[in-house]
Amino acid sequence: MQLVNGYKLMEYAKEKELVLPAFNTTNYELTAGIIRGYQKKGLGGYIAISSSNLKLSSPKIIADMVKSVMKDAFVPVALHLDHGKSFEDVKACIDAGFTSIMVDASHLPFEENIEEVRRTVEYCHFYGIPVEAELGAISGKEDDHISEEDAKTNPRDVKEFVERTNCDLLAVSIGNVHGMDLTPNLDFSLLEEIASSSSVPLVLHGGSGIPFDQVRRAKKQNLIKVNYGSDLRQAFIRTFGQAYESNHNEFDIMSLSKSAIDNVENRVKAIITEVNEK
Repeated sequence: MQLVNGYKLMEYAKEKELVLPAFNTTNYELTAGIIRGYQKKGLGGYIAISSSNLKLSSPKIIADMVKSVMKDAFVPVALHLDHGKSFEDVKACIDAGFTSIMVDASHLPFEENIEEVRRTVEYCHFYGIPVEAELGAISGKEDDHISEEDAKTNPRDVKEFVERTNCDLLAVSIGNVHGMDLTPNLDFSLLEEIASSSSVPLVLHGGSGIPFDQVRRAKKQNLIKVNYGSDLRQAFIRTFGQAYESNHNEFDIMSLSKSAIDNVENRVKAIITEVNEK
């Protein structure tokens, strides 16, 4: 199956009343495990890679790899740039066939954030690609970037930000954190305020540390997407770590890679089930 446009995936989520997971990939094993998990559950979502992880490859390599794994799949999956840090990355990803884009200018002052997002939106909308933006700062470790800043989204800024940028999704900071080293503490009163001010669906980053019952509760406040990265990477890394601890002479990378794909797939299936449990 071909990758689907991000707008189509959002329509799919609304029709089925789903919260879509966005699973971050870095390599073939994670990609295969993610797509197999979607396929086994019969539900779609996002597969994503951040700008920082593109250092290991390129947008074209990632897009070709995802398309190759998707060829026998029948579930709708969009390929998403997560935490796009430069306009050059955005353009390269669209050229490579990405079908959804996030521009992360949340570290900039409010007016500069708006300016950068608006520039990206104008470019992406020309190609019919939806754009996610971020308002507020999320602390924790995201790939190779560590942020100690934790500035929750100001609900008074939301309406103006969305209207002036024309973004299609809004990532918010309500006590969610990146990585597994910090404990999230979601502020649901704040989320409700933000949801009432936002004309676009909301996104939570740092899903790996958020209890599933809180994700399901957040779904009631126009949440459409939750990002998962650390959870799957742990499943992948643990496969090789346990094998090495059992046998320091282990060298069968083929068998271990297959096991890693299975472990990632199982984690993906568990997350999809929990997030959308009625």
